[in-house]
Amino acid sequence: MLANCVTGRRRRLARHLLVAGLLMTASLSLACGGDSTEGAPKPAAAVTNPVDPATAGRIGGKVTLIGTPPAPQTIKTESDPYCTGSVTTEEVVVGADGALQNVFVYVKDGLGNMVFPVPTTPAVLGQERCMYKPHVVGIQVGQTLDIVNGDDTLHNIHAVPTANGEFNKAQQFKGFRNQHVFSVKEVLVPFKCDVHRWMTAYVGVVDHPFFSVTGNGGAFSLEGLPPGTYTIEAVHEKYGRQRQTVTLEPKGTQDIAFTFKTS
Repeated sequence: MLANCVTGRRRRLARHLLVAGLLMTASLSLACGGDSTEGAPKPAAAVTNPVDPATAGRIGGKVTLIGTPPAPQTIKTESDPYCTGSVTTEEVVVGADGALQNVFVYVKDGLGNMVFPVPTTPAVLGQERCMYKPHVVGIQVGQTLDIVNGDDTLHNIHAVPTANGEFNKAQQFKGFRNQHVFSVKEVLVPFKCDVHRWMTAYVGVVDHPFFSVTGNGGAFSLEGLPPGTYTIEAVHEKYGRQRQTVTLEPKGTQDIAFTFKTS
């Protein structure tokens, strides 16, 4: 019993030290303008969409999983009394008929040297009930990512990219917001929370607007593509990557299917 008491005290002390360190990080970032947009490039000349809408087409389809998917696991959240309720893993989420969710589908190659305007509306990565929402987000290089704490508890956003710079920011109360701009394309950028270690998310960063994230029906759609031959890639955090080559005629529509297997 004494050993259990000492172990519990050590765990509480470790958590208090982690929280204190993250709060200090947040305080320093606020003092240095931490709420400003990080990684923002210098303003560039205005760009117009190079695609002729009279010839633009669409590539769409569905992603499915063959085999028995792993069952979602209930996450133990006792480390933070705020994180109550049923919280389950999101590594593999499958709908009816094997529809695979949270797959990032995008044009990997085929757009040549085309340069596309950067959206002025930010993409949003939220934190709700001690989970990142949505689990997978798509964004363009140069577009602002809003990362918002929707919980009345401490979170921290820890991105661990390979091509872009790593960052780690504390968000100590509900409504706290950080913004970040990625400077180069990268698919996918992992996010985690060092306070709640079950929290994970992924951000797909590309230099064009032709990307999609599958929902509960497993569907994706890449709208407004100019005619041409493209490499389309589908990326899932557990099952990896698949590619297909697709030729799109002027004003054409092409439907394709990606199939991942559990083993």
